[in-house]
Amino acid sequence: MRRLIWPIALLALISSAPLISAQNANKQTRDQLISAAREIMTTTRYCALITTDARGVTHARTMDAFAPDDQMIVWLATNPRSRKVAEIRRHPRVTLYYFDRENQAYVTLSGIAQLVNDTNEKTRHWKEEWKAFYPNRDRDYLLIRVTPLKLEVVNTKTGIVGDARMWQAPTVTFPRRRQH
Repeated sequence: MRRLIWPIALLALISSAPLISAQNANKQTRDQLISAAREIMTTTRYCALITTDARGVTHARTMDAFAPDDQMIVWLATNPRSRKVAEIRRHPRVTLYYFDRENQAYVTLSGIAQLVNDTNEKTRHWKEEWKAFYPNRDRDYLLIRVTPLKLEVVNTKTGIVGDARMWQAPTVTFPRRRQH
């Protein structure tokens, strides 16, 4: 009887302990995931802006985004006559995709886009190297403000990886905010 009690007690102890696996050992906090995403978004020069047209077809284009602000809001610029503006007016849900090949890292940020034609914001969100693209800033320059709803981040170099079984990236969901 004594010989049976020890293995049973050990089995009970093991089964009641939290399971630690490679997947669970690599869980990061919300702040760590946001920080990792911010780093990728800041160091990656370009991202893809993905919009949806009236027929439901998605379109991706390379954009020179500003680094995310403290609320992870991302600002981009475009010409008001561009196809992306018409698409955002019809369907403001967009996705930004950043890829860092060297570190095998990416961020996908899904959010709500808002078109902004405010002079003060346009002054704050300006890059001198854009002069050739927007010779008349009053007429040819429009901002896109993307307020995040959800982000996914993977950075294999730092151990931020997804669920190996479900192939699901670590995700952060943001509270819904009112647009300005």
